[in-house]
Amino acid sequence: MMTITLTNRDNARYKVMCRRSLLDELLDHGVDLPYGCRYGGCITCAAKLIEGTIDQSAQVALNNRQIDNGYIILCVVGAKTDCSIDIGMESHDLLYRNPFLEPLAPQDLRADVGAPKEA
Repeated sequence: MMTITLTNRDNARYKVMCRRSLLDELLDHGVDLPYGCRYGGCITCAAKLIEGTIDQSAQVALNNRQIDNGYIILCVVGAKTDCSIDIGMESHDLLYRNPFLEPLAPQDLRADVGAPKEA
């Protein structure tokens, strides 16, 4: 069993079994979360990982820049350790960007989700 702390919700703590996605586990605890596709293809349920280790290999919506900034997709993420996350729109400070003002560099694009990042 893991503890998930919502740092931007008064450090509320929830025990999760880690048998399902964090989205489902937190919804079962009554946490109000936005979500859309439920398969990792949109960023409606995006949250920011502050501390901990997760597996989100099933997500397909985030690019490398977003992942490097700590974003996770709750509908497909599984906790591997206790985690602290920010949820909701106030956690999205670096999630979105204007592609015309700040074009992505080639290494920031996420062409192959399953490939490890090159060193």
